[in-house]
Amino acid sequence: MPDKLTKTNQSVEKVFQIIEIMAQSREPLRLQDISLKVEMPTSTTLRLINTLVTCGYANQNPDTLRYSLSLKFMHIGSLVSSQLTIRDIAHPYLVELSKECKESVCIAIEQDMEAIYLDVVDGPDGMLRITQRIGKRAPIHSTGVGKLMLLNYDSQQLDYMINTKGLPALTPNTITVKEDLLDELEKIKVQGYALDNEECELGARCISAGIKDYTGNIVAAISVSGPITRMTMDYIEIIKNTVKCTAKKISELLAYNDSNNLN
Repeated sequence: MPDKLTKTNQSVEKVFQIIEIMAQSREPLRLQDISLKVEMPTSTTLRLINTLVTCGYANQNPDTLRYSLSLKFMHIGSLVSSQLTIRDIAHPYLVELSKECKESVCIAIEQDMEAIYLDVVDGPDGMLRITQRIGKRAPIHSTGVGKLMLLNYDSQQLDYMINTKGLPALTPNTITVKEDLLDELEKIKVQGYALDNEECELGARCISAGIKDYTGNIVAAISVSGPITRMTMDYIEIIKNTVKCTAKKISELLAYNDSNNLN
């Protein structure tokens, strides 16, 4: 195992060296300068830089033919920073919510039309420890957190998601028809929370509430999950305002100030 961990891809290493060299320069660089600094043939350096340009991470000035990094790195950095910030801000509230509801609590964001869990606080019996773990991805049409993120989608984006990801049935309760999904999203808008009623996993039920930032968009969602024997519809009715209130508190810490829209 240690030997495998020490193996690296030299081409990838060189790409990162090129990125660091360009980032440290105060002005665009010539191909020859980059090649010299990275200690590679010009032809090889050009191939790697062209890959960065093609992927949108570097630009070439058409007049001087010099290269510089693009602002895409700032976008990636802001996404990473945002995710870490949301997780750090939300964690103590997740712990408190888990204690109050006595169930597992998580926070998730959307990435590539999927829900990805940023943080998970296990319930008293750890029942959902396997199904919900940090870094795990889940479909957005069959999870409470995912449905909330779909509220950001316009009609074209929703069609694209369905054409790309489909609406696969994970359980007999999964929504697999677009019209039914639209009805569900309208219901979520009115009630201010989303349910996963054994739609992702039989035997498990959850209630979710959205977290908004200063733009008013849902940037994350929290969820309280547990076995259907405890997470009855009557119990969800009892805790729904607590879940919504927790999401509201986290949203306010992210500079969202229109509390009326949080229902």
